[in-house]
Amino acid sequence: MNGKAPLLVIAAGGTGGHMFPAQALAEVMLRRGWHVRLSTDARGARYVGGFPHSVEIEQVSSATFARGGVVNRLLAPFHILGGVLGATVRMLRERPAVVVGFGGYPTIPALGAAWLLRLPRMVHEQNGVLGRVNQIFSKKVDRVACGTWPTALPEGVEGVHVGNPVRAAVLERAGAAYIPPGDYPMSILVIGGSQGARILSDVVPGAIAALPEELRRNIRVSHQARDEDGERVAAFYTEHGIDADVAGFFRDVPRRMSEAQLVISRAGASSVADISVIGRPSILIPYAAAAADHQSANAKGLSQAGAAIVIPESKLAVETLSEQIASVLTTPEGALQMAQAALSVALPDAPQHLADMVEALAAGAGRGDEQ
Repeated sequence: MNGKAPLLVIAAGGTGGHMFPAQALAEVMLRRGWHVRLSTDARGARYVGGFPHSVEIEQVSSATFARGGVVNRLLAPFHILGGVLGATVRMLRERPAVVVGFGGYPTIPALGAAWLLRLPRMVHEQNGVLGRVNQIFSKKVDRVACGTWPTALPEGVEGVHVGNPVRAAVLERAGAAYIPPGDYPMSILVIGGSQGARILSDVVPGAIAALPEELRRNIRVSHQARDEDGERVAAFYTEHGIDADVAGFFRDVPRRMSEAQLVISRAGASSVADISVIGRPSILIPYAAAAADHQSANAKGLSQAGAAIVIPESKLAVETLSEQIASVLTTPEGALQMAQAALSVALPDAPQHLADMVEALAAGAGRGDEQ
């Protein structure tokens, strides 16, 4: 390396599920003396504010076969090829030590270039089912790191279970003391992923409004809603006298989670990992349209440990959710047990384990040019 810091290229698609684990790895690798570049798309750019300032940000155009009109889909292969060629030229010049993809179409240029140049490369899959891009590259990389175990993998592909890395802001609150619910102010955190969170905005406010008055008057809500839903959600809470903070995106989710008596969430892999590491009771509503129903698989660990109540989207209704919220907030001992159970399935060392895999690859411990 001629005394220069080795370069790690991290590529991640523009959702929190991809970006948060990417951020966690970047934080560790910087501490280990690496230079880190993040390659993402315009959607991912809204998450880069949480990355350390020393991470170099490269924005690529995100070509996808899944969105846009007929023309966009026809042009997608040419956009992707152009992206791969551009990344190849840059990597020929800079020779990154390792390239890591976290899923999503914006990872194709970096992983494609790394494959062409036979650079050490790996992917990290957050869910129990490989995403489309990770599925494509799973046989073209040296390592497949898995966040949820077991992960369904193509025949001949071996995965390494490392868990889902959580950001330093989450680790700072790992195992934060839990204040069980009682006759005093309590917090509920409502978070949904970048897709499919509308149903939470449709059902959660009504479920909280339906709680008994003696319970409802103690509740403060932090509700992350889609921009198009935020105004009506905030208005509903105000009309029903519920103290609520409604926003399209909370930059301080770890703090809000650590202060919460209950988390109501989608079962995205990163959300599940955050809930586990901080250790909070949760009600999880898996996204029904998720590929291969992977959010239900994500929720299984917390559910089986007794840390989460899982409500299928098809069964989600105001009355059902209200009853489950009340069941947690009126049983302090049970809520405390749920918080402790969440911690029992946490993998706070996931960022370190993933970083170890990166350094092992850089040292030549991967499968190398077998691909």
